[in-house]
Amino acid sequence: MKKLAHFCGIMLAATSFMFQSCDDSDGYSIGDIAVDWATVEAKDSHTYSLTGDTWGTLWPAASAFPWSPEDGERVVIVFNPLYDDFQGYDCAIKIEGIRSILTKDVEELTEENDAELGNDPIYIEKRNMWIGGGYMNIVFTQNLPAQEKHRISLVHTTPLALDSEGYLTLELRYNTYDDMTGLYGNGAVSFNLNSIEALPGMKGVKIKLNSAVNGEVTVPFELMDEPTPNEVKQMDFSKMEIE
Repeated sequence: MKKLAHFCGIMLAATSFMFQSCDDSDGYSIGDIAVDWATVEAKDSHTYSLTGDTWGTLWPAASAFPWSPEDGERVVIVFNPLYDDFQGYDCAIKIEGIRSILTKDVEELTEENDAELGNDPIYIEKRNMWIGGGYMNIVFTQNLPAQEKHRISLVHTTPLALDSEGYLTLELRYNTYDDMTGLYGNGAVSFNLNSIEALPGMKGVKIKLNSAVNGEVTVPFELMDEPTPNEVKQMDFSKMEIE
C-alpha cells in the first residue's frame, strides 16, 4: 500500500462530535465533523467514492486537499457531512482529513512462508479488534523499527475447515525482524475476509495470536459488523511502520 496519506490536524474537533449515521433530517452545518473507517472505490486516478463502516456510501463532493485514491484500500476519514441521499449515495461529504490503513488479503500458511511470516509477540487488546465493512480490523501498539518495516499477516491453513462450533481459525502472524527501538506508536491493519471462501455453516472466525501480555490466545468473532471503537477514531497512526 502507498505511504500514509495526508491527515489534517483536526482530530481533536472530530472526536468531540461523533455521528452515528447519515440521517439528520435537519441538515448539517459547516462545523459538523465526523470520523469513520471506510473502503475506497476508485473511479479514476483522482475520483473516488467511499463505503463507510458506519455512514454507508459516501460521495466526496468537496475536499480540503488533493488525494490519489487506491481502489479497495481502507482509510480513516475525517469529514463534514453535507447532504443526505445525494445522487444515489447515502451522504455527500467534504473530506477534511484522510489516512490510508494497511489493507491485506488473508494469506495461505505454507511450509515455505512459515518462517518469513514470523510469530513475534504483539501488543494488542481485544477491544481494538473488530469486524467492519467485511474486514477484520486490528489496531495494536507497535515497538517501532529503526530501519525495516515490520510484517503483519492473517493466515489460514489448507484445506479450510470449521471447528465443532462453526468457526474458522485464522492466525495473526507478526515479524519484527528483530528491529525494535523501544519507541512505540499505534499500528493499524484491515484484512479482507472476502478473500477467503465462505464455508457452509460458517458462524465466524477465531483469531489465534501471540499476545505480548497473555501469550498464545484465541479470540472469537461472529461474522457480523461491529461498531468501530470510538477509541481508535482518535488515534494517530502517523508513526506506524508495517507492511
